[in-house]
Amino acid sequence: MASSVQTSHSEDDDISSESSGEEEQTTPLSAQRPNAPPADAYVVDISDEKGDEEGDGEEEEEGEDENGEEQENEDEEEESNNNSIPRSSMEGSRSSTGAPTQDPTDNTTDPRSNHGVEPEPNPNPDPPAENQSSILFNSTKKKGLLPVQVVLYQAAIKGDWKTAKSIFDVDSSAITMKITDGEDTPLHIAAAARHISFVENLVGKYSSDNLAIKNSNGDTALAFAAASGVVRIAKVMVDKNEKLPNLYNNSKQFPVLMAVAYKRKEMASFLLSKTDFQTLDEFEQIELLISAISSDYYDIALDILTKKPELAKARMGLRDANGNWRENSEGETALHVLSRKSDVVIGSSSKLSFWRRHMNSRFKRFYKKAHMKTLAHQTVERIWNFVVKNLSKTDLYLFIKTPSRLLHNAASAGNAEFLIILISSYPELIWKVDDDDKSIFHVAVENRQESVFSLIYEIGGLRDFLANYYDHKKNSNMLHLAGKLAAPYHLSRVSGAALQMQRELLWFTEVEKFVVSSYLQMKTKIPLPPQAPGIDENRFEELTPRELFTKEHKSLLKDGEEWMKNTANSCMLVATLIATVVFAAAFTVPGGNDDKSGTPNFRQNQAFTVFVITDVAALVFSTTSILTFLSILTSRYAEDDFLMSLPIKLLFGLVTLFLSISCMVVAFSATFFIAYDKTKQNIPLAIAIVSIVPVVCFCLFHSKLVVDIFRSGYWAQFSLKKHKKRLF
Repeated sequence: MASSVQTSHSEDDDISSESSGEEEQTTPLSAQRPNAPPADAYVVDISDEKGDEEGDGEEEEEGEDENGEEQENEDEEEESNNNSIPRSSMEGSRSSTGAPTQDPTDNTTDPRSNHGVEPEPNPNPDPPAENQSSILFNSTKKKGLLPVQVVLYQAAIKGDWKTAKSIFDVDSSAITMKITDGEDTPLHIAAAARHISFVENLVGKYSSDNLAIKNSNGDTALAFAAASGVVRIAKVMVDKNEKLPNLYNNSKQFPVLMAVAYKRKEMASFLLSKTDFQTLDEFEQIELLISAISSDYYDIALDILTKKPELAKARMGLRDANGNWRENSEGETALHVLSRKSDVVIGSSSKLSFWRRHMNSRFKRFYKKAHMKTLAHQTVERIWNFVVKNLSKTDLYLFIKTPSRLLHNAASAGNAEFLIILISSYPELIWKVDDDDKSIFHVAVENRQESVFSLIYEIGGLRDFLANYYDHKKNSNMLHLAGKLAAPYHLSRVSGAALQMQRELLWFTEVEKFVVSSYLQMKTKIPLPPQAPGIDENRFEELTPRELFTKEHKSLLKDGEEWMKNTANSCMLVATLIATVVFAAAFTVPGGNDDKSGTPNFRQNQAFTVFVITDVAALVFSTTSILTFLSILTSRYAEDDFLMSLPIKLLFGLVTLFLSISCMVVAFSATFFIAYDKTKQNIPLAIAIVSIVPVVCFCLFHSKLVVDIFRSGYWAQFSLKKHKKRLF
C-alpha cells in the first residue's frame, strides 16, 4: 500500500478545501467538524486500489445489522463524488499547512456546503486540540483524526514498518515517542511482539543512547526482548549498546533474570554471556543462580558457579520495596532449592553413557532430558563439595537445617539421588533427625516415597536403629506414620480406590517388618474434635498403629469396595454376553450340517477347525471370567482382602475376559474364511484385520489398570528391594 505523509500546520481555526475528482480523497475538515486539526497533526494518504478493495471487503463483513449505516455512507460518498473536482486543479494551491486553499476572490460555492447555503454554526464545537499529535487518514474506511501514538502502536504490534516509516520520515523524533500509558516506545512494543525485521529497521535509526530509554517501570526494550525469547532481536540491540544487559528496572531486575523467569533458555544463555557478571551485586548473583536452578537450567547454573564458586554457600537476601537488598541469615540457598526437586530431575550419574554421548554427538539434543539430568547431578555435586570444604562442622549442620532441613525436604519430595550424593560423601548425615525425632526414612514413609525408603535396605544393621526412632512428645513411631492415610497426591499414583487401599496395606506391612514388637502396641495420642462448637477441649484418643490404620482408612475401604463391585459388575456383564454369543454359535455352525449324518459340511476345512477351537475357548474363558467376578461380588471386603485376594481375582478376571474377547474375534473371522473358501476375494482377510480393533482397544484402555495390579502384587520387589547398591 503506497503511503505518503505530509505535515499539517493550521494557522486558521477552520480549514476549507475543495474535494478532488478521485474516489478516495482528503475529506475537508470543515465538513466533519468546525475546528481545525491541531498544528502538529500528520496527514497520511493510504488510498490506492488495493486499499479500496480491502475496504470494500471489510464493509461487506460488517453484517446485516449495519446495512442502514452503510447505505447512508454510500449515499454521502456518491454525492461527494458527483460534485467533486479533479485533483489536478488542487495541486499548486496548497497552503503551508498542506491542506488545499481557496482563492479569496473566488466566489464559487463549495459543492458540499448545502448548495450555497451557509451552514449554521455548531452550538457545541469541539475544543481545540492542543499539544496532541494526530493522524488524518485518507481512505474510505479511516476518516478523521487518530493519535499518532495509536497508529505507531498498531504498526509496531503488527510489524507494519511501512506505516511506521512514513511517520518517522516526517518526524524523526517519533522513533522514541512514548506511545502507551506505561511510556513504552515503538521499540518496546515491536520487541515484545517478536517482529524481527521491524526491530532491525528501527534500531538502525536509533542511537546507542536511545536504546537505553526506559518505560515507566524502568524496563528497556531489551527487557521486553528477553521476555519474548527471540535472541536475534536481543543481539541487534546489544551489538549497538553493550551496556544494555546490565541495566536494571525499577524493581532492580536485569534482562537475563527476566529471561530465566520467563523460561527463555537460549535467550538467558545469550544474555548471560553479554552481562558483566562481576558488576552485579552478590544478592543479584545468588538470585540469578537460584532462578536458573528453579527453571531447571543447570548448564546456566554451572556457568554461574564457574564464574563465582562462593555462591554455593550464599543465601538469598531480603529486598525492600525500593529494591534494595539486605542480608538474611535464614535465606534460601541453591542447595535447598535443589533438595525440593522431584525424583526425576537429578540423574543417577554425572555423565551420559557411551552410546548416549555418541547419539548426542550425531543428533543434537537427542537425549536432551537425560543430558540435563547429568548436569543437575553435576550441580549438586559441585555445590555440596564446596560447602563441605569451606564450612566447619558446626556451620555445616546449621547450613543444612536453615531455613529448612534440606535432607528432610529431599525425602519428602522423593529426591533419592540428591540424598545419595550428600550421604555417600558425608555418611554422618544419615543420622540427622528433625524436631520430632524423624529420620529421612520416617519422612519417606509419611510421604510414601519408595525411592527414598528403599535406601534403608543398603545400610545393613543400622536400619534397626533408625527405624525405631520415635516421637517422645506424641509417643508415635514409624508404624504410626504408615497407619495414617496418605495425601491424595500420593494415593493417585495407582488406579482405583481398591488398589489405593492395597498400596496402603503394603506400606503398613512392609514397615511392620522393621519396628520392634513392642511398637505394635504403642499408643499415640490423636486429638478429637470438640463435642460442641465453640468449646475448647483437649480431648485425645489413644490408638495403636493398627487401630489408627483402620480409623484413617475407613472411608477409603468403603470407596474401594464400591469401586471393586462396580468394576466386577461391568466386566461380568460383558463376559455374559460373550458366553451367550459363543454358546449359540456352537449349534449354528457355518455352512450347516449334513442332512443324513448330521456332521458339519465344512469339517474338512482348516478354517472350520479354527472356528471350533476358538469358539470353545471363548466359552470357557468367558465362563471362568463370570465366576471370577461373581466371587468378587460375594467377597466379605475386609481389610486383608484388599491386600492380595481381591486384586488377584480382579487381575485373573480381566485376563480371562481379554482371552474370551480375542477367541470370539478369531471365531468370527474364521466364519468368513469358510464362506469365501473357494473364491479369490480378500474380504475375509480385511474382516480379520478390522476385527482386531476391539482387542486393541481393550488392551489400551485397561493396560494401566493391569500394570498397576501386577506391580502392586510385587510392589516390594519392584520398588523397594533394589538389587543395585547406590548409597555405599
